[in-house]
Amino acid sequence: MARYVPPKQGKIGQVIDVIVLLVLAIGSLYIPLFMGMAGSTKTPQVVENPTWESLGQNATMVQRWNELGYADPASAADIITARFDYTFSWFSLGLMVVILVGYFAMMLILSEKEYREMISEKFGNGGRH
Repeated sequence: MARYVPPKQGKIGQVIDVIVLLVLAIGSLYIPLFMGMAGSTKTPQVVENPTWESLGQNATMVQRWNELGYADPASAADIITARFDYTFSWFSLGLMVVILVGYFAMMLILSEKEYREMISEKFGNGGRH
């Protein structure tokens, strides 16, 4: 039995593959951010005329805020009162399920096609003798 030698890919094809993979990797990270589907937003609670006491800060905390450059309680109020927004979107969940199932189906179809091509190259006639 002859040793299998995979087909060679040209340099242009390799460059195109790298560019496509970079675009897909960067896109998969940033598209959800652009669509507002990733991460959780922090929404600060408005406090009129905040003081360190009204923000629930003790003397040690106030000292640390001062070390960080927040001497005025109003400048740190948005950071201290910010809470995560835990809203849920059925549309976003459905869209993510469609994307994942579509990706899985595409990978199965392409993998089967490539597997059959490789078997045909190696054994000829679809692997049947």
